[in-house]
Amino acid sequence: MITFNRQEIIDNYQYIYKKRNEIEKIADDMVEKGFDYLFFTSSGGSMAMMDPFVFYLNQLSDIKTEGMLSADYLILDNRKISDKTIAFLTSKSGDTKETVDAAKKLKEKGVRIFSAVGVEDSVLESLSDDCVVYKSGRPQELIFYILIFRIMNKMGYFEDYEDFIDNLEKLGEDLADVRIAADEKCIDYARKYCKEPYNIWIGSGDLWPTTYSYSMCVLEESQWIRTKSVRSPEFFHGTIELVEDDVCVTLVTGEGPTRAQDERVKNFVEKYSSKFTCFDTKDYDMPHIKEKYRQYLSPVVMNAVLQRISKNIEVITDHSLDIRRYYRKLEY
Repeated sequence: MITFNRQEIIDNYQYIYKKRNEIEKIADDMVEKGFDYLFFTSSGGSMAMMDPFVFYLNQLSDIKTEGMLSADYLILDNRKISDKTIAFLTSKSGDTKETVDAAKKLKEKGVRIFSAVGVEDSVLESLSDDCVVYKSGRPQELIFYILIFRIMNKMGYFEDYEDFIDNLEKLGEDLADVRIAADEKCIDYARKYCKEPYNIWIGSGDLWPTTYSYSMCVLEESQWIRTKSVRSPEFFHGTIELVEDDVCVTLVTGEGPTRAQDERVKNFVEKYSSKFTCFDTKDYDMPHIKEKYRQYLSPVVMNAVLQRISKNIEVITDHSLDIRRYYRKLEY
């Protein structure tokens, strides 16, 4: 396998998991001091990474919760926000302009700010009341599995918290092995479809953010491949009419409550497109994870699968994932 180091993946996972006590203390303090609203805001793929946790909060609790792109928040504001609100922000660089500006605006309102950043001593960290610096730690979602599910547990909504997070101790090993299991299919996919003139990517529920982020931040931004992403329940209200035998359609399917929406899409598209592919988290073993918890892990499992497309496609296309024409190259 190209660009793959199993032990490094496990070590990067453990870097975050070992911060469990630190993250739990932050969550406990948030609950102890109280809040009226949880507000998630960031930009691009960073916002997409947090969006599943908005989904879980709304699915599993009645805690008032919302997610909003930082650029929208800066223009539109949000009248639900008060000095009792907690805001969650993330940025790999810690200096994403819209995210930093949103943090400044929230700070002025007296909002408690939690951030997850990839580098130490960033601007975003300096604006935050609580911060986890993950450096090379991956997946970043693990920070929020601990933080958000702990908050829900302390507020009486997720009684299995301790067992759930205990279960995640060796998830890094499972995610490494998911990559191994997915590699052959991903190589074949990359070879077949790397030069398609148009691609449709479809997903739902907690995998919709993954679908959107992968199609935008990897296929479009990093590979310059023309791609449309659409939610499974919305596919039948427009995009369905673009499906033809030679149109490349890719569906990502998880194990949460919206799986039936994905299966409906699959049942239709596989009849009308010879270029249809389904990536399903259910196809991958995770021996360290109890069956009942798999439904919450679809984003990190699918990201592990899709990473093998990314690592292979840049070699096949001879187009590095690091090449950009405009992003952070020009003023705009």
